[in-house]
Amino acid sequence: MRSSGLLLHVTSLPSRFGIGDLGPEARRFVDILAETGQTWWQLLPVCPAGLGDSPYASPSSFAGNPLLISPELLVLDGWISESEIDTYPANSLGIVDYPSVATYKSKLLEQAFSRFIRQPRMDDFRAFVNREADWLLPYAAFRARKFKHQDKMWTAWPAHDRIPPDEKALNPDLPELQFYLFEQFVFDGQWRNLCDYCREHNIKIMGDLPIYVAHDSADVWASPDLFQLDNAGEPSVVAGVPPDFFSETGQRWGNPIYRWDVMAERGFKWWTHRMKRAWSLYDSVRLDHFRGFAGYWEIPASEETAVRGRWVRGPGQALFDQLVSECGPLPVIAENLGVITPDVVELMENNSFPGMSVIQFGFDAGMDNPHLPHNYRPNQCVYTGTHDNDTLRGWWDALSGRERAFAQEYLQIQADENICPTAIERCLASDADLVITPVQDVLGLDGQARMNFPGTSFGNWRWRLSPRQQTELREKFGQWLLDSTSGSKRLSVQN
Repeated sequence: MRSSGLLLHVTSLPSRFGIGDLGPEARRFVDILAETGQTWWQLLPVCPAGLGDSPYASPSSFAGNPLLISPELLVLDGWISESEIDTYPANSLGIVDYPSVATYKSKLLEQAFSRFIRQPRMDDFRAFVNREADWLLPYAAFRARKFKHQDKMWTAWPAHDRIPPDEKALNPDLPELQFYLFEQFVFDGQWRNLCDYCREHNIKIMGDLPIYVAHDSADVWASPDLFQLDNAGEPSVVAGVPPDFFSETGQRWGNPIYRWDVMAERGFKWWTHRMKRAWSLYDSVRLDHFRGFAGYWEIPASEETAVRGRWVRGPGQALFDQLVSECGPLPVIAENLGVITPDVVELMENNSFPGMSVIQFGFDAGMDNPHLPHNYRPNQCVYTGTHDNDTLRGWWDALSGRERAFAQEYLQIQADENICPTAIERCLASDADLVITPVQDVLGLDGQARMNFPGTSFGNWRWRLSPRQQTELREKFGQWLLDSTSGSKRLSVQN
């Protein structure tokens, strides 16, 4: 079925608490999606942010980010007072100040927790802990030990704490675990309520699932035998991509690589748990770096760049056969950007996974370029840009020479301000089943609104939608977006 949606991470929503959250502004954005005929709200990973505030370097690929918890909903639950949430220091910069937000939210949640444990409303909490115990208890133990050791990496802890947790360490009644269990309980309740609101408005949520996990994470600490580590717990090989047109030295991401042979022997149980968790949170997921399931670039950990790596065969169809047998049909978008080999194409086709195209990539190789709208096919998800790209207007402003001339002729751009609506309309009018547009592109924002610069570790993930821009999204661009969605036969079912 033809459909469309908008890309906006929860952190980018307006709020008076320094960061977007799961509260009233999230519901207001769902209202805008419904009013403009959209079907999908695409997010970045909602797990806790890690190094460089990145949701792609999380200390847990299962947990929810406590910074997304809404103070206003905590008031409604009776765990804090209205006066207590008004103490957040004003942030006039319009970006997420992660250290300030973390300090504020931690204090607020500690206040809520101190009241929660004195109230006899524990049945739902116990049910949540029991339901999610397989990932939740190791995560809480990891967080508790991180706190105990002043946030040092787990490989720097004393030997007895580096050992994966036993049943005693995973007892949910241990006082040092209780706060971290409570954080996840609150996140889960607020998330489920938001999902219910989305369903009431016929809006589906698309999540984002990175293929790899961070080394300094509960995932690796609790299951070190599933990763290629040395005796000290350090990665022996790390993930990345080889040199290409964009980088002479490739990209050395540094994530530990799975021991796929061990995972296969165990029936891919860890991945089954991960995907079941994803399906409990989202209606669909974008699988980041999908090509790594067919074959991945393995770099010796001693290498400073990605040059001296090698291609290694991934788990392939065996993994997805197991996932289907355990989870049923897999509503997946395969992130297949970059150099894609026949084995990746075969894996996608065998599972009928839609791939991605990005119109910004379409103007460097003539009319056969698969990222040009006339080459889009039904089983595709098309973007004007992703979180790793410049905004559409920022890309256009930086474009020059032959590519700009080609794009200007192909899109029939008469004035610079026409680039965003024209490109969006061309994508919507294409044969692709799904079109996702970043909110920045609907608003026509320049490169100052970019979300991430790949290859940089700091200063990313901070952009936020201002209240004025949210009003413009609804009042200035809403009717145009609805008309464009309707004209391309992509209206969601409520319209």
